[in-house]
Amino acid sequence: MFQGTQGLRGDSPVSVIGAGIAGAWQALLFAKAGHAVTLHERDSDAMTQATSHWAGGMLAPWCEAEASEPVITRLGQRSLALWREHVPETPFNGSLVVAHPRDRSDFARFARMTSGHRRIDAAALSDLEPSLDGRFGDALFFPDEGHVEPRHVLPELHARIRDAGGTIAFGSAPDARDIDGLAIDCRGLAARDVFPDLRGVKGEEIIIETDEIELSRPVRLMHPRWPLYIIPRENHRFMIGATSIEREDSGVSVRSALELLSAAYAVHPAFGEARIVEIGAGLRPAFPDNLPRIAIDKDHIAVNGLYRHGFLLAPALAELTLGYVARGEIDNEVMQCR
Repeated sequence: MFQGTQGLRGDSPVSVIGAGIAGAWQALLFAKAGHAVTLHERDSDAMTQATSHWAGGMLAPWCEAEASEPVITRLGQRSLALWREHVPETPFNGSLVVAHPRDRSDFARFARMTSGHRRIDAAALSDLEPSLDGRFGDALFFPDEGHVEPRHVLPELHARIRDAGGTIAFGSAPDARDIDGLAIDCRGLAARDVFPDLRGVKGEEIIIETDEIELSRPVRLMHPRWPLYIIPRENHRFMIGATSIEREDSGVSVRSALELLSAAYAVHPAFGEARIVEIGAGLRPAFPDNLPRIAIDKDHIAVNGLYRHGFLLAPALAELTLGYVARGEIDNEVMQCR
């Protein structure tokens, strides 16, 4: 077994376990650094059992500052640069935050708690999103934020791993202790044998379809209990998400469905005539503090606890792991030696 990671030779083998968004970015950066990478995934290449399958794909570090620790914004901003570098076609059209009159106090608080935005009036909002003309008196515009469509970008990342010389083994779930060389564990909730304090936080979403509305960027609507947003996807589809419920089941409650659909209708009444394409939920792996963790134990590195920030944090966490392996660099906010 490999007895240390610092200074690992560029051609040394690296095994990543878990091909969701966290594992895909680990494999991509290590493969591009010249390592012989094998990415293992217990699911099929459809990845329908992965948390990433139900993700929103928002790349919104400044918006997340309203309810997250500063480390999330710091790592998220770095991730934006990595998305631009490695997946240059990633859309960075910004994001919008809106509110109805009854939620103006929440809107004002959101503006105070976040940065990287400018307040725009109704005319400017209409210029950005003509479908929202006359719907809101003003909005917060975060011009540097972006979004991806998880079910499209994850296969794209897998293809780029292969292009960089990596191998992907679907239907494969090895024990990290049986792997020769460096093993990077990105199994999410399946890694409770390593992290017994992991919990699953359910995020419910609904995908709808309508050609009556067009949006170029995510629209976040103020809500008293959780962030609600509408994210444009291809073929006139929109993802409405997402709840944040402390339960570990995959069902969607009637209450949640009503709130998600009501949020869409509140943004624009034409959503009331949209067709429901899919309703589902994913379990996000989270630690008690809702912060990510990179745990280092000789030849075993575990990356977990990305909570609802998977697509936002995965690139930066992969860069940190590579920096430790290559140069012994430590980020004390997220890395622990066990």
